[in-house]
Amino acid sequence: MAAAEAILRFLVLLLSFFGTLALAGIGLAVIFGIMGIINFAHGEFIMIGAYSTSIAYGAGLPLAGAILVGGLSTGLFGLVVERLLIRHMYDRLIDTLVATWGLSLILIQVVQIQFGGSFGSIPIPFGTFQYGSFSASMYKIALGLTALGLFAATYAVFTRTSYGLQARAAMQNKEMARSLGVDTGRIYMLTFVFGSVLSGIAGGLFAPLTVLTPTMGSGYIVEAFVTVIVGGTNVLVGTFGAALSLGLIQTPASQLFGTLGGRVALLVTTILIIRVLPEGISGVVARD
Repeated sequence: MAAAEAILRFLVLLLSFFGTLALAGIGLAVIFGIMGIINFAHGEFIMIGAYSTSIAYGAGLPLAGAILVGGLSTGLFGLVVERLLIRHMYDRLIDTLVATWGLSLILIQVVQIQFGGSFGSIPIPFGTFQYGSFSASMYKIALGLTALGLFAATYAVFTRTSYGLQARAAMQNKEMARSLGVDTGRIYMLTFVFGSVLSGIAGGLFAPLTVLTPTMGSGYIVEAFVTVIVGGTNVLVGTFGAALSLGLIQTPASQLFGTLGGRVALLVTTILIIRVLPEGISGVVARD
């Protein structure tokens, strides 16, 4: 019984950490992997998704519908940002870093002025799971399973649609894709919107688990960047592998040393992986 509880505790905690890392990183990974742009306002995109979800939920929508609204709202905002800002800075990495960092500061202040220091919360659904003396939130388990579903949906988009084919072509060789008739500007616009939608959905999924504040994005930005850096440029294989690998490190460290110890282990592992595998996990897969 004790052994079964220990195994179950480990698996549930692993699923929770995997879900958090995967959801926090997948939107950033899509934009970086296809466009080569690092969105420093990624945490604020998650925040927009969470706030939009809370507003929709308060208006009477069920949680699933409210999360969808959060994703679509963030995608619409991403479209505006791409048209007004990002498209003028393609192939200018440093400029996009500075511009999106400035955007993140503006968004924090705008939300602070509009909604104040905190916003309405969403109750955690589904109750708890009990096995012996071990109990866990069913929603955290659902979070990990939802991350798997989101990866499957993203895989389908990139492998079963004409957009996905053109996006992969633009990622591998932009000039060759353009010479073959691919409108890379349109593909980049759709990619930024798609990544924004994923970030907004992640924010909506995180909303019941956290206090909604203008700076809440900073609580997920470390996980997002760590996952993307460790994963490498491959959007799906790299992000999935990084979230799973880092989750396997963070889970026992958190059980032994607490939440802070788990985060320290996460960062130390990231440094070691970058040192040994500079191209990330997806670089190893590509060589094999």
